[in-house]
Amino acid sequence: MEQMLSTFQCDLSSISSEIQTLQEQSVAMNLRLKNRQAVRSQLSQLVDELVVPANMISTILEAPVTEQEFLEQLHELNNKINYVKEQAFRETMACADVQHVLEKLKVKAVTKIREFILQKIYSFRKPMTNYQIPQNALLKYRFFYQFLLGNERAVAQELREQYVETMSKIYLSYFKSYTSRLMKIQYEEVADKDDLMGVEDTAKKGFFSKPSLKNRNTIFTLGNRGSVIGAAELEGPIIVPHTAQKSDYPFESLFRSQHYALLDNSCREYLFLCDFFMVTGPSAQDLFNTVMGKTLAMFLKHMDAYVCDCYDSIAVFLCIHIVLRFKAIMAKRNIPAVDKYWDTLLEILWPRFEYILELNIQSIQNMDPQKLGFLDTRPLYITRRYAEFSSAIVSINQTFPNERTHALLGQLQVEVENFVLRVAAEFSSRKEQLIFLINNYDMMLSVLMERAVEESKEVEGFQQLLSARTQEFIEEILSPPFGGMIAFVKESEALIEKGQLDRLRGEEARVTQLVRGFASTWKTSVESLSQDVMRSFSNFKNGTSIIQGALTQLIQYYHRFHKVLSQPPLRALPARADLINIHHLMVELKKHKPNF
Repeated sequence: MEQMLSTFQCDLSSISSEIQTLQEQSVAMNLRLKNRQAVRSQLSQLVDELVVPANMISTILEAPVTEQEFLEQLHELNNKINYVKEQAFRETMACADVQHVLEKLKVKAVTKIREFILQKIYSFRKPMTNYQIPQNALLKYRFFYQFLLGNERAVAQELREQYVETMSKIYLSYFKSYTSRLMKIQYEEVADKDDLMGVEDTAKKGFFSKPSLKNRNTIFTLGNRGSVIGAAELEGPIIVPHTAQKSDYPFESLFRSQHYALLDNSCREYLFLCDFFMVTGPSAQDLFNTVMGKTLAMFLKHMDAYVCDCYDSIAVFLCIHIVLRFKAIMAKRNIPAVDKYWDTLLEILWPRFEYILELNIQSIQNMDPQKLGFLDTRPLYITRRYAEFSSAIVSINQTFPNERTHALLGQLQVEVENFVLRVAAEFSSRKEQLIFLINNYDMMLSVLMERAVEESKEVEGFQQLLSARTQEFIEEILSPPFGGMIAFVKESEALIEKGQLDRLRGEEARVTQLVRGFASTWKTSVESLSQDVMRSFSNFKNGTSIIQGALTQLIQYYHRFHKVLSQPPLRALPARADLINIHHLMVELKKHKPNF
């Protein structure tokens, strides 16, 4: 029994040692499994990334580049190439096995992409192509260029150069022919150096010179030319020369059309370059300049040549405002591509505008009133031109105010005012001089009020001049019929103010004569005064306001006459019975107020 138990005990102890051994073996196996799993996860990723599947090879080799599958496999290939580069750097041995396969696939993909993009670029060159269509097609495959840039820089550079060269030529030829065709439909009668504000309408030109503009005044009027900077026309469709019905577009309309086409194409081109060639900031600007540089230089040359010989200041001023507006549109679209060009253009246009204005100022300075031939008191054609021109420039300038323009217009205004005074001095009588001045000021004022804002400096200046001259004229026309009474009233008021009432005692005979004279002649005098005024002034409305002013002034004088006669020395005069009642006089004079 004892022997059996001791054997059993031995067996038990050997079992426990076996269990311990098994436990150790289990731990070791577990560790090996973990290690293998860790290696596997890393290796499987490595193998997955390195293995080139048959599907990829067949797609890259055989599928057309335009298919979606090719694009997907190209993305995949790009990832594999980058991964192998990374692993080779870590000296992974397996890379050597796949490198040559990937290299061959890359060469094949680059060749196919190069052919495709070149073919698209060459399709731009076909005449009458709408190059926006192939451009949009290229944008769909912008990853192709990215792939080339990452894997074959030389080819990417070659394609970029091809594109730039092709587009540069296309834009240049398109805009060159468009500009020359546009200039053929320009208004035939263009202002020349003799068409200035201070040039007589009768001025003779040389024997061989072409007849002057049918009507020189059209150079100074805005008419409906201002609509070119209105919202509707500014961004309206461009002019198509071969379908244009009429051949009398003013220059600013052609300029707008030409530059709106430029603005549109520049915006689209700039966005395409940024998108497809993946450039931003200064490098985008440089690339844009290589594409559009020749075109912009051609435009500047054309503008320079045209502006040198242009004497139409309104056209130049409208062009300046078109540029300012186009500049604002591009800023709103956040495209700086053509900013420098706009600035250069303004540097050409501003000095010319100022030069033409200075020529006009000079022409008025040098104008000799004696050359005007027969003078009458109606408004001069020169003041009419000034008024039209000034209101045109002021109304355009309101939208983008510019101080330099204000200064030049102020200078022009001073010269015109001086000129009007110089011509007025040619009339012998003061009355004629005043009629002439009032007619001219009134005409300038009415034209300016029609177009410009009422607060403008010009309007204010002429209003002051007009009211001063009108007041003087009223005194002038009241003087012949009622001068005696007016003089007496002024003298007597002066004496009353000094307190020398006694000196009025000796005036009885004079007063009696004045009272009776006024009572008997005032009606005929007022009648002839009204007719005289209406004959003198070309503006009916102005004439009527002068008559009203004169009659009001007359009532005031008569009222003051009454007051003087009510003073003690003259109060007892029998002639006072012949005085007309003020209210009766007012009622009678109202009948003379002209009715419209």
